Amino acid sequence: MSKSPLSNLDNSNETPNLETQEFRRVYKNLDKLILVLLILVLPLFGMIYLYQSSGEIKWDLPELPAFVGQVLSGLGVGLLLAQYLLFRKKIKAVFHTDKLLMKLKIYASATRERYLILFVIALICSAGLLFFGSAIYNVIFAVALFFFSVAKPTPERIQKLLKLNKEDAEVIRLASRPD
Repeated sequence: MSKSPLSNLDNSNETPNLETQEFRRVYKNLDKLILVLLILVLPLFGMIYLYQSSGEIKWDLPELPAFVGQVLSGLGVGLLLAQYLLFRKKIKAVFHTDKLLMKLKIYASATRERYLILFVIALICSAGLLFFGSAIYNVIFAVALFFFSVAKPTPERIQKLLKLNKEDAEVIRLASRPD
């Protein structure tokens, strides 16, 4: 077995090598993106939901045809399904390489795409709820939030999804730790 790239990080004050920094960079960038997307979408949808549920504030929004609402809800549901299927398809590429860093980059790319689609779904739900007030947008948004939370990259999730051995899983776990 080869020595783990992060094995020099046990409890010593040694500086991590370049490969170690790359593992951390990939993991931290993905984590930051997810956090930013959540910070943007939760308050937006929350404000629109509160506006709709209070029923007291009138913004004089234009009246959109009903088919636009149907298209938005259909698009939301379609994108929910698409993000799941695309993620699964892209993750299969991980099993064509033996390099852990390449596996992590493939996973990060698939996850980044997944979260951008979930962000678009949340924007669609916000617009749909604002203009149409239909409960279907609450349901679609709740499912998107479910994926936001259960799909969040954690060392355990990465290990399971990528079917990593214990040594590689430890590398990912160490890369995910705060500096």
